[in-house]
Amino acid sequence: MPTFAQALRYWLKLGFISFGGPAGQIAIMHKELVDRRRWISDGHFLHALNFCMLLPGPEAQQLATYLGWRLHGAKGGIAAGALFVLPSMFILFGLSWLYMAGGHLPWLAAVFHGLLAAVIAVVAEAVLRIGRKALKSPTLWGMAAASFTAVHFFRISFVFIILAAALLGFIGNRLYPRQFPAGKGHGSAKDDVTALKLAPATQASWSRTFLISAICLTLWWLPVFALASRLGWGSTPVQQGLFFSKASLVTFGGAYAVLPYVAQQTVEIHGWLSHQQMMSGLALAETTPGPLIMVLQFVGFVGGWQHPGSLTPQAAAVLGAALTTWVTFLPCFLFVFLGAPHVERLGEQPRLSAALTAITAAVVGVILNLGVSFTRDALWPAAGGFDAFVAILALAAFAAMQRFKAGLIQVIAACALLGLLKHLAGL
Repeated sequence: MPTFAQALRYWLKLGFISFGGPAGQIAIMHKELVDRRRWISDGHFLHALNFCMLLPGPEAQQLATYLGWRLHGAKGGIAAGALFVLPSMFILFGLSWLYMAGGHLPWLAAVFHGLLAAVIAVVAEAVLRIGRKALKSPTLWGMAAASFTAVHFFRISFVFIILAAALLGFIGNRLYPRQFPAGKGHGSAKDDVTALKLAPATQASWSRTFLISAICLTLWWLPVFALASRLGWGSTPVQQGLFFSKASLVTFGGAYAVLPYVAQQTVEIHGWLSHQQMMSGLALAETTPGPLIMVLQFVGFVGGWQHPGSLTPQAAAVLGAALTTWVTFLPCFLFVFLGAPHVERLGEQPRLSAALTAITAAVVGVILNLGVSFTRDALWPAAGGFDAFVAILALAAFAAMQRFKAGLIQVIAACALLGLLKHLAGL
């Protein structure tokens, strides 16, 4: 059994090297914790991953939280989950400040202009990647098309779309299992006999459930009510706290699933930022370690800066970013700590798995809507005219990722550099 200090050093290291999105982050943890250090058996790791896939929120961060809990109890879970997020939180905070404070600098604006093309390519690649895995039957293809139609033309809320998809998948797996297949999971659950022998897991109980719920719900809502008593319920940071608390409950299917919902609400309903700013935030979040859902911190920062109310822009931005991050990630600890004792008895749940597959199919259509909206605003900006530079660069970036398997960081860096060179050349 590793000591808490040994585990702490690993979780801190993971927070700084967790690039590559959830797939890359999960692969890093599996290689280190199962194959190399042998702290966790392969079967236990895969059961935990299937459990985290069923929860709202970033599955890689929740997996780290669970594994930390399994090794060292509550303090281990808190340390693992927090350190997975903290490095990216501070890095993105600095980039967000530079973005807003340096927005008047022509060279910096040119860099972000180039990043627009990278975001278009990244979202298009995400649609194809997720679609290939999720759309396993004609019915699932139809669900993806229906979700795109619902959100793009009828502005139906993302929340209702995923609830309907989950219900259809759950019922459909019983009636038409070929059209609503259960996911295959992430591998067999054979235990690795060479893994360390862990102490028995904490057992679930009503008193434990009540204590965890009381602590987490108090910590979750106390900052929101405290700010509301000081600034009022209509202030931007408080409204962000309320909105992102709701968003944290519907983030099934990864960051790309919830981004269309966030973009629709924060851009079109609340008006906290523009589509172009949202795209810039996504590009910044892609370049930092940690979960991609950290882009929500950027939304909170920019929204507070541009709508400060009685505060200074800087103070409102800091409060907005801090509260957004808090209410986005604290619920993850609640979900993991409540469900963790049941992981080893979870086993295969075909109907739950089918519901998750149906949600993912619907998410493909929702992500497609995100790409269409972002592309329209980038290629036909408010200033007027067609932006041929962004269009050509986006096509080149997409081809680089699809045809030549270029890495995400390299594509983003190249687009930013080309945007800067275009400015320096006076084009």
